[in-house]
Formats: sequence, C-alpha cells, structure tokens
Amino acid sequence: MYDQAKYKPLTPTPLFTDGNSSRPQVEGTVPYSTGAEAGSSSGRAGTIPIRRPVSEDNTNPLDLTPALLARGRNRFDIYCAPCHSRAGDGDGMIVRRGFPRPPSYHIDRLRNAPDGHFYQVISNGYGVMYPYGDRIDPDDRWAIVAYIRALQLSQHAPAGLLDPQDRARLRKAP
Repeated sequence: MYDQAKYKPLTPTPLFTDGNSSRPQVEGTVPYSTGAEAGSSSGRAGTIPIRRPVSEDNTNPLDLTPALLARGRNRFDIYCAPCHSRAGDGDGMIVRRGFPRPPSYHIDRLRNAPDGHFYQVISNGYGVMYPYGDRIDPDDRWAIVAYIRALQLSQHAPAGLLDPQDRARLRKAP
C-alpha cells in the first residue's frame, strides 16, 4: 500500500479507453481553489460563488418573519453554536475543548457590522473559521444572519422598545 503505482496528471495510460490518466470533470463541477494555493492541502485559496449576491447596501434581502428566524436559529444551532455558543458570546463547546475563541457577536464592532459582513464570513470563512459556502444554502446563510441580529438585540435592546410593564420589571430586577 505504501508503494502503489500512480499516474502523474496528463500522462498516458492503457487503463482507460481514452488513453489518458486524468479523468474529465464531472458535469456541473464548480472549481473551488484557484491561484497559487490551489494545490495546497487546505484548498482554502478560492471562494464559493455566491448565488444571491450581497446587496449594495449590505442588508439582508429576505423578509424578516418568525419562520425565517426559526430557520436561522435551527441552522445557527447546527453550524455556528459549537464555536460561537447558543448565546453568541464565543464560548461554545469547541472553545471549551481548546480551540481558538471566536469573537462575541455582542461586541460593538460586530453589532455595527453590516449584514453582508456576516454573510461573507459564513460563505468564505475568516481567520480560523472554515468557509461554509458549500455547506449552507444562500437563503439559510441569510436566515443565520437574521438570527445573529436577533441574538444581538436580545442582549442590547434599547429600553425604549420595551412596553411599560417590561421596563418596570427591569427596574425591579436585582
């Protein structure tokens, strides 16, 4: 097994009827890695094409509905919570096991970031975060962005948005 015969790309071989050791691409294949790092073991040099482009104003193009937030929460819990935690504070189970801590969604920089920033990070990765563009559908990425915004609002809601009963309860809270 250690010393198997192998063919170098584009060399002739009697193994296949066309006489070529390189096989044609499967129809519908989309190249992922490009450029100098294309042959690297990580394959992280390229980007996934975005089927729903980020709008010029970097806002979420989907209508904000309870169903969208439910879908976003579901996808967030599957793909994001292991690192970012369900609260979005960056203290997920992966972090507790020694992996690098992602930033909290509740810091000013990310609360002020446009929706398109989160969409691009989910699609193409950032830092040690692996890209999820080939794993999460574009509409689901936007649903996750909407849910991240809900998480941020849950920790930083302006008191003016609360009804008088909730404000009274907040004043009484220890």
